[in-house]
Amino acid sequence: MDFSAILTAVLVIGVLGLIIGLFLGTAALKLKVETDPKEEAVLAALPGNNCGGCGYAGCSNLAAAIAKGEAPVNGCPVGGEAVGKKVAEIMGVEAGTSTRMVAYVKCNGDCDKAETDYEYSGLEDCRMAVIAPGKGPKKCSYGCLGYGSCVKECPFDAISVVKGIAYVNKEKCKACGKCVAVCPNHLIELIPYEAEKVVACASHDKGPVVMKACKGGCIGCGLCNKTCEHDAVHVENFLAKIDYEKCTGCGACQEKCPKKCIFNH
Repeated sequence: MDFSAILTAVLVIGVLGLIIGLFLGTAALKLKVETDPKEEAVLAALPGNNCGGCGYAGCSNLAAAIAKGEAPVNGCPVGGEAVGKKVAEIMGVEAGTSTRMVAYVKCNGDCDKAETDYEYSGLEDCRMAVIAPGKGPKKCSYGCLGYGSCVKECPFDAISVVKGIAYVNKEKCKACGKCVAVCPNHLIELIPYEAEKVVACASHDKGPVVMKACKGGCIGCGLCNKTCEHDAVHVENFLAKIDYEKCTGCGACQEKCPKKCIFNH
């Protein structure tokens, strides 16, 4: 065995390794991108869910935008007011006030109330079911399909399907908006956490059509509008809508609704 040859090879490899290491170290120093200390501090304050509810690809993108003044300090819906205050302190500005929002599913057509036209046997995904005849098996083409696309999309385990329709646990909801984006019937909207009353329907069909499709749908009768003393309920395109800023939660509309599709939130 030629030990001198082995020693030479080891020395050559060692020298090459040293040269490459020095080269990479020098390149790293020269090519290093300086980051704004405020950006790093903001990123550390954000919850790190990377849900995209802020409108940016992730928390790092939002942090960069906040540091540049391109996004509001309270732009993280998951962190809410508490995180907004921390970020505002880092940026040296006022946090301002923000309204906590939560997702709400506008449907009352559960298995006991909604009529069906046929038995659906396809993939259990709302985005697939909606392309079936009639936009799904339910007679109401506006209602919740109940196959849980929103459940699968929610990163906070805030949605469940009960008796064929999705429900949001508002205590768990972080208003990231993923469920809003995935619902093919556009049934989910973000509403104030403090909202008192909600209309559990999204159908714009006329009353007789609604009654044939669902026992719990809004028929656009207008009794809620006539009953409300605060001008907080209006019927638009055969569907009742509540103005959450005007609603006092008195319950008059809920009591008067003949189809019982107005609920406590």
